[in-house]
Amino acid sequence: MNYFAGTYGVIVIGAGHAGIEAALASARLGVSTAVFTVNLDWVGNMPCNPSIGGTSKGHLVREIDALGGEMGKAADRYSLQSRMLNLGKGPAVHSLRAQIDRREYSAGMKHVLEKEENLDLRQGEIVDLFKDDNNLWHCITRLGAEFTAKAVIIATGTFLGGRVYIGEVSYESGPDGMFPATELSKALKKLNLPLRRFKTGTPSRVNRKSVNFEGLEVQRGDEHTVPFSFETKTPPENKVVCHITYTNEITKEVILNNLHRSPMYSGKIEGKGPRYCPSFEDKIVRFADKERHQLFIEPCGLNTEELYLQGLSSSLPEEVQLAFIHTIPGLENAQVMRTAYAIEYDCVDPTALKATLEFNGIDGLYGAGQFNGSSGYEEAAAQGLVAGINAALKIQGKEPLILDRGGSYIGTLIDDLVTKGCTDPYRMMTSRSEYRLVLRQDNADIRLTPTGYKLGLISEERYKAFLKKQELIEKEMKRVRETSIPLTDELQKILVSRNTAELKTGCKLLELLKRPQLGYADLKSVDTTRPDLPQEVFEQVEISIKYEGYIRKQEAQIKEMRRIEAKRIPEDIDYSSLKGLRLEAVEKLSKIRPQNLGQASRISGVNPADITALNIILESL
Repeated sequence: MNYFAGTYGVIVIGAGHAGIEAALASARLGVSTAVFTVNLDWVGNMPCNPSIGGTSKGHLVREIDALGGEMGKAADRYSLQSRMLNLGKGPAVHSLRAQIDRREYSAGMKHVLEKEENLDLRQGEIVDLFKDDNNLWHCITRLGAEFTAKAVIIATGTFLGGRVYIGEVSYESGPDGMFPATELSKALKKLNLPLRRFKTGTPSRVNRKSVNFEGLEVQRGDEHTVPFSFETKTPPENKVVCHITYTNEITKEVILNNLHRSPMYSGKIEGKGPRYCPSFEDKIVRFADKERHQLFIEPCGLNTEELYLQGLSSSLPEEVQLAFIHTIPGLENAQVMRTAYAIEYDCVDPTALKATLEFNGIDGLYGAGQFNGSSGYEEAAAQGLVAGINAALKIQGKEPLILDRGGSYIGTLIDDLVTKGCTDPYRMMTSRSEYRLVLRQDNADIRLTPTGYKLGLISEERYKAFLKKQELIEKEMKRVRETSIPLTDELQKILVSRNTAELKTGCKLLELLKRPQLGYADLKSVDTTRPDLPQEVFEQVEISIKYEGYIRKQEAQIKEMRRIEAKRIPEDIDYSSLKGLRLEAVEKLSKIRPQNLGQASRISGVNPADITALNIILESL
């Protein structure tokens, strides 16, 4: 027998990276919220690499922070090593990445949830989920506790119907040996959610004392670190070093001789794995001509000797894993503490969701994170934040938050998922955005902090600091445009040293900064009126000057995109009754239910002629 245990505005199922942001956003917007997890000690767990950020993922973390989310601040608090990636390329692809203290991050996030007003953190497995005639959702725990809520957010990660594979061994399990959520899958199928199977994996962990670091490449953090959060005042400290090693032909031979024992190749695993993060055996097959593969040996925390072997994900039998690990320089005598595994799990076809991450036709039910077919902690947290915000706004009778492709990577991520769908776990990349020069990580606060403030997730103090920064940027831009730099021997010397053309007369500081070979740092000795400003102010001014023409072009494209996005499509439109649309277009439009003409134009199977016809129809409505 069940018993009534309480009611909330929002219930979040899962306390991983998506669930954390969803619950905090909902509670911080003033809605009574509960978040359920199968184990309180695993809140914010990092079952794969204990790192946050990376190419394009750093952009997501910065955007989460700009909107008032928690991931960036937590990453700064528990950072072990910080590096800015892709500095040899343009600012559009600069991405922050930090190695994180895994257990400290988890404990810290748990404490944040525990302290939050309007939020209850509960250990309990949700085994049933249904809606009553009064539009209330009922969540039933395995112990028979029945909770009701106006909205539910599913953020189950890889727990939903989880099954682990290690060679010929297979068993029901969540990540890291946790028990899976099996009953909830049955409940979701009763709701007719379009579930499918995806797969991911994680490498072995080895004991530091068994690794020979002599001869391995040392990878240090940046000398001058940069925080993820715009609120973090003290840059993170580099506390550890990482190492690089390489596989070899013997490693490859061990893999190929045992390929038939991999559940991926024997057909035991049905789920589709991540294209951009394949298992090591898949790499060997796909890139058969490569003599070696790079591996990163990275610490899991300050209070553990566990090291993570990034790039060595596998589902081969344990004895085969030991054999190929021991062929790798530095790992010849490595003691494996945790065996690598593949995990298969249930997730949903994200085209069943709206841009708010609420299900089409299922009022008050939202999806977030890996449940929506994505991969990665950062992608999960971004979706959780948006789902939590929108669930709270819906309950409060307010307009939803819909982030578009022109304003954020979060908007790009969600639009890709709900409009195009995914056939394998979706991973964010800078190449997925057509506006990436505008959507840089360095200007995430400029793009999104006003939205976070308007929502109520950014404090008055932080917003005033943001406005002050904007004021400093404007003043410095004005100074740069008006300041003349006289022609001197010192200036000519600088120009020669930087391999750029010498001058015949003095010029505006603006003209010097436009040159790709020159930056603020180069001109310090001749720029005598330069004020003492934060580095981030100089960064914004310099990028704006150097890329002005390209930025204007992308801003014009975004403006045109938003003009088309403004053409809303009625939610109850019957596509089958419209003339001028091809059958395939009718089928796709009816399934995905785009909210505007722009979204409709990005659906695979809907061609320009269909969009023209649909536009004419909308004009006549």
